[in-house]
Amino acid sequence: MTAPVEVGLNLLLGIAGGIAVGGGVIALFVVLDMIPRLAQLTGSYDKVHWYEGAMVCGSLFGTVSDFWNWKMASGPVVVTAVGLFDGIFVGMLAAALTEVLNVLPILAKRLHMTSYLFGLLMAMVFGKVAGSLFDWFVYRQ
Repeated sequence: MTAPVEVGLNLLLGIAGGIAVGGGVIALFVVLDMIPRLAQLTGSYDKVHWYEGAMVCGSLFGTVSDFWNWKMASGPVVVTAVGLFDGIFVGMLAAALTEVLNVLPILAKRLHMTSYLFGLLMAMVFGKVAGSLFDWFVYRQ
């Protein structure tokens, strides 16, 4: 293929892939009612537009910074704060998914572990923390 055709094909595939992934993420948030559920849990229905705007702006900022390979020099305090906020977001997303889908109660009932549900939750939390710490301190060295 000639160079302009390759560039056009890559551009088309990139846009199509971005639309597919973006549509999937939006479908996840819309179908599972994550933003209204977050507003309900926090009692802040009047801030729903702020939540939606934060998600759109965060996605746009993350995409642009990844494409343009932005770097930011920061100290360990800033890195810790960003990591904490990332962890809170992922934890809330996982909690929303499990709450909406009722995964853990169904799993505990089918495995006859309903009396051990708290221990199952703690094992998952500590396993995730241990895996993250291993990745940060051992695997990436």
